[in-house]
Amino acid sequence: MVSKMNADDVSHEYTVQVDWTSGRQGNMLVEGKPTIEVAAPPEFDGPEGIITPEDLFVAAVASCFMTTFVTFSKKLRFEYKSFSCTAKGTLERVEKGFQFTKMLVDATVTVQSEDLRHKAERALELAGKYCLVSNSLKCETKHENHVLVVP
Repeated sequence: MVSKMNADDVSHEYTVQVDWTSGRQGNMLVEGKPTIEVAAPPEFDGPEGIITPEDLFVAAVASCFMTTFVTFSKKLRFEYKSFSCTAKGTLERVEKGFQFTKMLVDATVTVQSEDLRHKAERALELAGKYCLVSNSLKCETKHENHVLVVP
């Protein structure tokens, strides 16, 4: 459950519950939101076709980057035609088991005029700097930003 606070407050809490269902699978519950079936990935003896914690970890980076970009596009007062972001996390065996060692965020924004290119580039740069999920990672995070002008 999300605490009912103002975004400017100092602290926020988010609660997620996971209930085991069978094998290496369970249901992830967030109050007031759809249940998501989760499981270990196939490479760790999980079933095919079910969202994994690894998927959710990388998805958290991509979705946070997107929402942070949207925030900065509003602050910079410009509109864009489209935004797309792909995050790719590298999971590797390290001394303590497995962990994500790299994260690559590749984002593309389409604007309708060359005049908007600088604002789009700036919003992408600020999204990379202030994305709270990326800032919470201990692995290296790189950004590849692209701005397309399509009238």
